[in-house]
Amino acid sequence: MSDTSQQPVFSIEKLYVKDLSLEVPNAPQIFLERENPQINVQLRTESNAVDEGIFEVALTVTVTAQLPEDKTVFLVEVAQAGIFQIRNVPVEDLEPITMIGCANILFPYAREAVSDAVSRAGFQPVILAPVNFEALFQQNREQAAQQSGTDVPIQ
Repeated sequence: MSDTSQQPVFSIEKLYVKDLSLEVPNAPQIFLERENPQINVQLRTESNAVDEGIFEVALTVTVTAQLPEDKTVFLVEVAQAGIFQIRNVPVEDLEPITMIGCANILFPYAREAVSDAVSRAGFQPVILAPVNFEALFQQNREQAAQQSGTDVPIQ
């Protein structure tokens, strides 16, 4: 009889919008503008242990639209979160699982929430381009290593 208690486990327990904020600070005058705004997108992923083998991962997407004279058209921020069960995996694999795997699961939901919020504010929907979370994870790791001075010297 095989022992399945040590098999790796990954499951989605719950997906939800943790926070949603929308600002249109220059309404109603901003709706009279004819220029196309510059769109800036920022992503942040956070992971917290909730219980043994249970993690909350939150992907925060901030989208700012501004006109050339630094006039904000709108600002929307969505924290799309999920509760994930992750068990029986090596500790060194937890960060890549949460920052890459879980972020990939959360992104389509965050993308939809951003688009919906911007549309409801009276603007054309913002459709976020796909994101390579693996590349972002590697880039963040390299930056952290350079800042802490833990680069391995080449011999």
